[in-house]
Amino acid sequence: MQYDAPKRWNDLREKMRASEHTRPEIPSTLEAELRPYQEDAYVWMMQLASWGTGACLADDMGLGKTVQALAVIVARAKLGPTLVVAPTSVCFNWRNEAARFAPTLSVSSYDRGELNKAQKEPHALVIVSYGSMTRNIEFLSGQSFATIVFDEAHALKNPDALRTKAARQLQGEWLLGLTGTPVENRLGELWSLFHVLCPGLFGSMEQFRTRFVIPIERDRNLEQRRALSRLCRPFILRRTKNVVAPELPPKTEIDVPVVLSDGEMAMYEDARIAAKEAIAQGGETARFRVLAVLTRLRLLACHPKLYDPTSALESTKLHAVMALVADLMANHHRALVFSQFTKHLALVRAALDAAGITYQYLDGSTPKAQREKAVEAFQRGEGSLFLVSVQAGGTGLNLTAADYVLHLDPWWNPAVEDQATGRAHRIGQDKPVTVYRFFSKGTVEEKILALHRDKRDLAASVLDETGEAGSSQLGVDELMALALG
Repeated sequence: MQYDAPKRWNDLREKMRASEHTRPEIPSTLEAELRPYQEDAYVWMMQLASWGTGACLADDMGLGKTVQALAVIVARAKLGPTLVVAPTSVCFNWRNEAARFAPTLSVSSYDRGELNKAQKEPHALVIVSYGSMTRNIEFLSGQSFATIVFDEAHALKNPDALRTKAARQLQGEWLLGLTGTPVENRLGELWSLFHVLCPGLFGSMEQFRTRFVIPIERDRNLEQRRALSRLCRPFILRRTKNVVAPELPPKTEIDVPVVLSDGEMAMYEDARIAAKEAIAQGGETARFRVLAVLTRLRLLACHPKLYDPTSALESTKLHAVMALVADLMANHHRALVFSQFTKHLALVRAALDAAGITYQYLDGSTPKAQREKAVEAFQRGEGSLFLVSVQAGGTGLNLTAADYVLHLDPWWNPAVEDQATGRAHRIGQDKPVTVYRFFSKGTVEEKILALHRDKRDLAASVLDETGEAGSSQLGVDELMALALG
């Protein structure tokens, strides 16, 4: 066939042909061992990057989208700076993951004002929240980036939203979207996402509606659904946990920082100041007073009502937990939900009841017979969630029907959490297990997690709630620093 085409088309065709015969190597400076499916994704992303064509990595949650993206970022770092746009709660994770897996990158955050010289250089990784990106788009749109990554890219599903309009103004040589749910409710969300990542792929919104949305959503046209699938296939890579389950299932651990509302933080600060007065006296009981104060502050970090039952404040952490649960339910996952406070689990149960989500429940007061029935029922598929108190269900249970584990509050001893996680991540599990640890930023919970990272034998450092002391307890001053520092 003879045809005439614009130069840009011919150039793209040549780039596509050239990429078919190359397999880019994973950067030696990436300090991560990619699994085979992650290596495949790296090659796929690098091929599309060589075309200059946007892409969407739509792997199921917990399959390591961040580390796969970091591999590409490291490989392209010499071409110029990278901009990562993510929800505020995820920005923290990006800094940690980049420091862990890509130490050669110069990582920084952007909030407002100018980018400094270092942030414009090759190997720079600049992290910005969607909110800050939207507020500062007049400046950011004038900057040039080698790579732009939109994490939780389903945030761009509304083409009329200010953040989606702002995202379209960013200037990047190559754009990547990361999301486990590229389409949540309507096909128009897919158009909106790719109008950012790869403008023109689907034509105008009206063309997309005429060609795909109406035939597929209204008329259930199978041929047009297949046509859309063929059109998307080169630009979206989607793998579910079932794809990688044949190998020994990995365990992915994710810390989820929760930014409390102004009202919650004000309440926490008041409680912290009151705690100073409560432990001002010395003496033999000082340690126990500090531990009591710590427990109250930990409860407040979970939910205002756990500190003051009359409080009308809503819990930001509970909202974050319910949002994740909704996502898990939409993707047909099942989860274990652990808390060390049964009162906290009671509030979660009320929220699940209101949302119509089924669950099993187990705490220290559950009779043995009922405990066994609950476990057997969950393993049979009865209940989407299993709520368990850490002390009651941290050991001795086989709950491999779950592929997610949610820790609602950090436990002093990380080994206890690991044992609880082992209820799902054990022999007989045929799915990768993802562990989420929720913690409230700016509270004692964040400090406890810091202790987890620095001291894995924390069990021997403090009095546990059974009153048994470890061989090397934290001193009163150290405990006070946790509570009041």
